[in-house]
Amino acid sequence: MNSQEIGKKIKELRRKKNMTQQELAEKCGFTNSLLSKIENGQTGSAIATLSKIAAALGVSLAWLLQEDQSEPLVIMKKEERQTVAAGEEKGYLYEPLANHSANSKIEPVIVSVLPENKNLQPYTHSEDEFILVLSGEINLNFDGKDQYLKAGDSAYFKGTTPHVFLPVNSQEAKVLSVFVAHLE
Repeated sequence: MNSQEIGKKIKELRRKKNMTQQELAEKCGFTNSLLSKIENGQTGSAIATLSKIAAALGVSLAWLLQEDQSEPLVIMKKEERQTVAAGEEKGYLYEPLANHSANSKIEPVIVSVLPENKNLQPYTHSEDEFILVLSGEINLNFDGKDQYLKAGDSAYFKGTTPHVFLPVNSQEAKVLSVFVAHLE
């Protein structure tokens, strides 16, 4: 899904919830100008930014990144999956694995950690996160400390603690990341 489609979904949901741009921007800690650019597809957004918007609107990040389906069984064939760049971060590529309802409490994605991006800054989001390194190696910088992980290693952590996946060498790494929203 491109920036314009994501922006349109955000705008439509914001309006359905009777929120002004200013109210949503304040809830996310953004300027009204940035939110306007996102809604109008004039700028790409980092996954951390979209995660804050999703949380403020009460939906999952995956819901913003994909077409919505509310079916009892959703199958997504590998060739149907789309990779989404991480906006201004450009250090990750995200491949959502399930096209599901906005009400889902989990969202699985494959994160490609690109080797040329060693200077990404830690970020936070409201969901817990489970990761499994599928291939390659990463440093999971969690709360300022690097944790070396290789293929087969996994971790579970609170997304509210600053974290980032950093490349270890010149090889791309693939990480299965499952975001788990808190039950209300």
